[in-house]
Amino acid sequence: MNNVAEALNILGNFCGKRDIVELTSEQLQYKYGIKKADVLVLFGGSIIYGGDVLAEAMKNRVAKKYIIVGGSGHTTEALRKKFRKEIPQLNVDDLSESKSTNCGNNITYLLDLLKESGLSYKSIILLQDSTMQRRMEAGLRKYFDKNIDIINYAVYSVNVVVKNGRLSYERPILGMWDLEKYMSLLMGEIQRLSDNENGYGPKGKNFIEHVEIPTEVKKAYDELCVNYANLVRKANPLYASNEVC
Repeated sequence: MNNVAEALNILGNFCGKRDIVELTSEQLQYKYGIKKADVLVLFGGSIIYGGDVLAEAMKNRVAKKYIIVGGSGHTTEALRKKFRKEIPQLNVDDLSESKSTNCGNNITYLLDLLKESGLSYKSIILLQDSTMQRRMEAGLRKYFDKNIDIINYAVYSVNVVVKNGRLSYERPILGMWDLEKYMSLLMGEIQRLSDNENGYGPKGKNFIEHVEIPTEVKKAYDELCVNYANLVRKANPLYASNEVC
């Protein structure tokens, strides 16, 4: 069981990319030479805690403009269930930010919004669910000029441990996915990030730019597939589009 926890943490650390230690002007100044990013975007597929991260970022005034992007996709119903449990007084049955149905839509609609708003930007902070953070960046880099700074800050960093013979999170995080859901999301990401005929890279569906997956990550994924291949998240055709992600 310890080897499963270790493999999940390897995948989690790879997918949940953070370019700065914390969302502060000091960190932005130290790493990028700016006090504020031009734009900060929270993607709606994140767990509930993502809202707290956005609030903290606004409190710290780390950006000039703040945007929430998302719609109804593969994580939406699981997210609604978490909201019903954690915040039962809030009716989320039909709530959605836009008509987006997948990560690719999120990116293209974000770009459309930035263009329509006439916003000029040279730096953008991305807040996404940790399982999808690296893929969101790879999708955006396909469209962005290389001179634009994309600053990743996955909304949570979680450590899986073994407690009483069972896999568990080391500490609680508001609205965190059930462990099986978390495992499914992570394993599905490695498949999608792969640059081969079955992946989303240029050699496959060409939804994202090339991502180099370290040997350690590939090994951890293969080890998990031995017993948990059935959990690998399949793409749902209900949410497909030309830029599905």
